[in-house]
Amino acid sequence: MQCDAGKADSCAYLTIENLTFGYTAKDNLKGLNLVANKGEFIGLLGPNGSGKTTLMRCINRVVGIRGGAINLDGEDLLLKTRKEMARICTTVPADIPTDLSLSTTEFVTLGRAPYVSGMFWETEEDQRIVDKAMYDFGIAHYAERRLHELSSGERARALLAKGVVQEPKLMMVDEPSAHLDIKYKVQVMEMLRGLAHSGLTVIMASHDLNLVTRYCDKVMLLHDGKIIDYGRCQDVITERSIEEVFGVRIKIIWDSGIPYIIPRPPSDDEEGFKIEV
Repeated sequence: MQCDAGKADSCAYLTIENLTFGYTAKDNLKGLNLVANKGEFIGLLGPNGSGKTTLMRCINRVVGIRGGAINLDGEDLLLKTRKEMARICTTVPADIPTDLSLSTTEFVTLGRAPYVSGMFWETEEDQRIVDKAMYDFGIAHYAERRLHELSSGERARALLAKGVVQEPKLMMVDEPSAHLDIKYKVQVMEMLRGLAHSGLTVIMASHDLNLVTRYCDKVMLLHDGKIIDYGRCQDVITERSIEEVFGVRIKIIWDSGIPYIIPRPPSDDEEGFKIEV
């Protein structure tokens, strides 16, 4: 079910054409194509090692690609400097190292680093942007609290606030709900969808199929560095595609046009995990 994930069109905001990358002589990503519009929320799904995080590292230029093109809002990202990239694209990791001896305000303010010039740190405008982001994400009352004193949900909101104050055109988020309980999973996803509705293009790597199908506009299925399918969740997420990519049988329940995935246990004639006591 290999597919071309789209061709550049007049309304495309982000276009990736024939992207190839490898950490060694072997190609980890093999001729990937992606088209996204401004304000779209895109989910990357695939098993461990499928290329989700690697694709995001290629887009934000953490690693150099072997071939292909990456364009955002009409600009060639491969020609940008590190500082220019920091103003264009932000990456939000799954969590904050708890040994960072920073207050919440100090951590969020780091997002303004790409705009610092001269010998001075933040300006009044920088502070206004930071204050607004902390208020919008509900962490203003944790301003002086140290990062290790925050809960997982609070740290997740601080990470998003730091990303937003960079004022990027593209936000890439890696497993934002990995360490959160269901309340904060939903809260973070609502925030990400709100950012997309405000015009920010968001790409999220996740293992949580049901959060992706519930919140994302489009989904890309990755397997072994290749795109298996890309498009609307209701078109891409099928029992066949999930079994092909993840090697597990599922049942899909539809609710208001949204597919929800329930894993099936292996049948009697299938090989499953067995524990002998």
